[in-house]
Amino acid sequence: MSADFDVIIVGGGLFGSFTGLFLARAGKRVALVERGFVGGQSSGANFGGLRLQGRSPEQYPLSLMAQAHWENFEALTGETCEYDRNGMVYFAHTDEGKERLLKYAGQSRSSGLEIELWAGDELKSRMPWLVGTGLLASYSPRCAVANPRLTSPAVARAMVRAGGRLFEGSDVTDVSHKDGSFTVKTSNLPPLTAPVGVNAAGGWAGAIAERFQERVPLFSAGPPQFVTEPMPFVLRPSVYAIEGDLILRQIPRGNFIFAGYPRTLANKDGLHTFVPPQKTLSGMRATSRHMPGFSNAEIIRVWSGVEGYLPDMLPVIGSSRTTQGLFHAFGGSGGGFQIAPAVGECLALQICGHTPPVSLHPFSIERFRSCVHTSDKLASEFDRAAGS
Repeated sequence: MSADFDVIIVGGGLFGSFTGLFLARAGKRVALVERGFVGGQSSGANFGGLRLQGRSPEQYPLSLMAQAHWENFEALTGETCEYDRNGMVYFAHTDEGKERLLKYAGQSRSSGLEIELWAGDELKSRMPWLVGTGLLASYSPRCAVANPRLTSPAVARAMVRAGGRLFEGSDVTDVSHKDGSFTVKTSNLPPLTAPVGVNAAGGWAGAIAERFQERVPLFSAGPPQFVTEPMPFVLRPSVYAIEGDLILRQIPRGNFIFAGYPRTLANKDGLHTFVPPQKTLSGMRATSRHMPGFSNAEIIRVWSGVEGYLPDMLPVIGSSRTTQGLFHAFGGSGGGFQIAPAVGECLALQICGHTPPVSLHPFSIERFRSCVHTSDKLASEFDRAAGS
């Protein structure tokens, strides 16, 4: 006995959930299959940054499209994600970082993003809590934050209300394609069949792609993150050191959330990313160096997630080049949370035979048939983490 659908999506992160939502609203019979809980990995365990600054030029059209959905999240899903348009500050504390910041600011402006540059006395006035370590800063008022723990479940529930089916706790054991139909077998369900399959399996998507002769150099990792005790509210924007040693925001309850580099490679079992204690200590030292008021703050929780990374730091989004009816959406490479609504809408339109408003060509899996350039950003974030 099997269950028939129009589309089966493997992976209940935000790429899969948003794709399912837009497909269900287009009248498709959708099955969203997740081996754990929706948003249980990187989609629910990330920093929550809806960062527009610092994107690659290829991503800006997708990123700006996505931000419009985040700004309209409650109308889109019927629920809150604690969206807050708090703005974002990049600051540089080295000459090398200053050069990179100016490059990012130029790319952001040319893509239509409003950017302010602060230096000298203006930098001291705008960022009085940054004690002498900043050389230059850029500010984007449209950048925002959301609560990742609320977001994926809200999107999945909206999909279900639109007529989609959600299967949590269903570990996929086999995906096959024959006579124009995909069959997905799981640990606890009858086989699911559909003419369209979507590979949105996050850090595990490479194994599915390889089943269909589309090998990609995907690997799994996650940034070390921690949250402090509640403290007096003093920090409105999110603050990122462009050198990567400080990514910080304060939530209205007063807790500060930290993320930073180097990222940590996921465990060999692929299920978890362990945060070495020395990375938490180095993160607190960096925070205290730039913002001495944190010197005695208490850390109450440490975590990371399992994210899929590709060497060019661009996701894979779009149709398979080997198998009719197969589509991919994976490899957010640390920036997938923000672009997810646009990924879902564009992919759903493509599946329905329409042309998406943003070209998915830069994100085609076809690019891995030849040598793909390794992003300088990836090299800087992972070189020090080699072997960890």
